[in-house]
Amino acid sequence: MWSGCGVGVGWRLLMLASAACVAATASAQAPIRVGVSVGISGQYAALGQNQVRGHQLCVKDLNAAGGVLGRKVDLRVEDDKSQPAEAVKIYEKFLTQDKVDAVLGPYSSPITDAIADLTERHKMPLIATGAATTSIFRKGRKFIFMLLSPAEVYLEGFVDLAAKRGLKSIAVIYEDTIFPKAIAQGAVDLARKRGLQVALFEPYSKGNTDFKSILGKVRAANPDALAAATYFDDAVAITRQTKALGVNPRMFGVTVGGDLPKFSEDLGAAAEYVYGATQWEPELVRLRAGGLVPIARQFPGAREFVEAHEKEYPGASLSYHTAQGYAACQVLVEAIKRAGTTAGERVRDALLALDMNTIYGAFKVDVQGFQIAHKMVMFQWQDGKKVIVWPEQLAPGRPRFPTPAWSERP
Repeated sequence: MWSGCGVGVGWRLLMLASAACVAATASAQAPIRVGVSVGISGQYAALGQNQVRGHQLCVKDLNAAGGVLGRKVDLRVEDDKSQPAEAVKIYEKFLTQDKVDAVLGPYSSPITDAIADLTERHKMPLIATGAATTSIFRKGRKFIFMLLSPAEVYLEGFVDLAAKRGLKSIAVIYEDTIFPKAIAQGAVDLARKRGLQVALFEPYSKGNTDFKSILGKVRAANPDALAAATYFDDAVAITRQTKALGVNPRMFGVTVGGDLPKFSEDLGAAAEYVYGATQWEPELVRLRAGGLVPIARQFPGAREFVEAHEKEYPGASLSYHTAQGYAACQVLVEAIKRAGTTAGERVRDALLALDMNTIYGAFKVDVQGFQIAHKMVMFQWQDGKKVIVWPEQLAPGRPRFPTPAWSERP
């Protein structure tokens, strides 16, 4: 009896033999090597580590199911220390020395933009896992693909809620780098379209920790709403210093970092009433009991992903950055499957044609690789928990409005 896969096997052993053959074939072939650089240390460490856990969980699930095209996946993760120049060196090594079969994008728009010309020259498709700045995708590049909702709509929910509650003015402050700047400009454009007066539009430098000057300008402008386009450290510092300086808008929101449990842990009661923008939330999975979201269709596998994360990484932060790490892996693998190869141009064509739902939501791009299907949500910290408050069709809760003055809080 020949021992090759599928030949000479008794019919009663066929199913067992088929599963064994998939595993044997995958182990016999060289793995698909996927390289990714993420800020495991430095400014983006908290969010970068979340993204990596999503990648790792996806690869574990893939390999447990037999791999891709009969091959296991070998994920190679390196720390770019949250520095663009370091990331360029890492991806150069991936592409010229390690000869990886595929790559996933780093965390943050500045770092993604820094490496995108390199992957473009090598005709290596780049799933931009952690980049949402529109300009990155409008430079004529053909091998970069956006996973996230674009920066310009991050604060759409915040502006919509403010307008619907009759607020008349807004101040927007932002870190003066490409991603927060794009968020801030988008917020201003949305606010003006809704008839809100822009009372202040002011940048601050990257790495700034003292916001007394800019918050003094906010207090002088006295806007109804204050929106801050942030990362984690500045989101915490600005919130803390609005309290210290008695800055009292009727609505206050932040962007990146405000979604992390550590935001509430660090700030305690000061986090209450703060709005945050997010690409995805574990709470979306828990809405099904109320019949609000067709989870199985819009976020297939999301419930299982949340459960697997809790089991694999007990106590670890679970944010949309974790989910986007998993989803980027899903999208790349689906494109490789449809292409039937890891060849760059064929994977690129498959990515342009993809129209799918991941655990993170919808994925579909235009001819420039710009995301056109994924949608944002807005939450508010209430009683130490994130409560989704926008859009209304996803929201199990209502905003606590207006935000009381600091002097009126317990």
